[in-house]
Amino acid sequence: MLDDVIGWRDGRIVAIDQTALPHRLALLDIATVDELVDAIVRLAVRGAPLLGVAGALGVALAARQADREGWDAGRLNAEVERIAGARPTAVNLRREVLAVAAVLTDGAAATEAAALAVRDAAIETSRRLSERGAAFLIEECGAGPLTVHTHCNTGALACLGWGSALGVIRTLRDRGALAHVIADETRPLLQGSRLTAWELGQLGIEHYLVADGAGPFLISQGQADAVVVGADRVAANGDVANKIGTYSLALAARRAGIPFLVSAPESTIDEATATGADIPLELRADEEVTSFGGVRTAPEGSRALNYAFDVTPADLITAIITEDRVIRP
Repeated sequence: MLDDVIGWRDGRIVAIDQTALPHRLALLDIATVDELVDAIVRLAVRGAPLLGVAGALGVALAARQADREGWDAGRLNAEVERIAGARPTAVNLRREVLAVAAVLTDGAAATEAAALAVRDAAIETSRRLSERGAAFLIEECGAGPLTVHTHCNTGALACLGWGSALGVIRTLRDRGALAHVIADETRPLLQGSRLTAWELGQLGIEHYLVADGAGPFLISQGQADAVVVGADRVAANGDVANKIGTYSLALAARRAGIPFLVSAPESTIDEATATGADIPLELRADEEVTSFGGVRTAPEGSRALNYAFDVTPADLITAIITEDRVIRP
């Protein structure tokens, strides 16, 4: 089932609706740019590498819609830009949209082929970086079995194939080097408890959920051998933007003297962004924090600073693992 996180069927995008998990496995049938942008904004389709694939397929979708509805070149380009800007922090989305948009003039068939090539490459990339990351941790920490702390969701749902950080964990398990996983619940939308725990359960990997605020303390108590996270953007200097709550784990890992590993594809590295201070950080709706399950939990009038991402400075990162290399910031 995790082999079909997102695909292309009869000129439409078919993707797992990540807002429905873990209670039910539902598929989205996306036929228009409006539907795709909505799915991305409300996090039904999410995860930096998966967003890149969704954006690539979105260009093919826009090309089909343009042919069907008679859009001119200006309208088509505007819709492609709308897909690219649907979420500003993850660089993969814009990068893959622009890559596929470059072949729009070759026609819809060529655009679809380019988009599907992006999807196939993402699957292969996840396997390679997972193997490299697991080998790195075994070299740093020993053969284990290791307890690994992770944050947010970085498996097949977010990255296709094996995943990024969760792919490293899966490879450790297959090498007999994993004890169990500690996964943060990931407030406010619970990607850890809804998605990561679901994926770990599907894989039969022993895991424990913890509140985000408990993570640094558990690390200080020696309950993790390493922290492994993904990334939404890596700046040229090695600063990393990732789901809010990542920075505190990096601080705790440094204090505890354990590796803090970032696992992400090369496409997440943005050489055009000099430092983390230049990364646009998405600020989402107050209601995600002031309400839960559609019920308001904060007093009327209370506002929220709902940053979706934080930035971890390069000097707190042991290594960034990609499919091609190990980078030590």
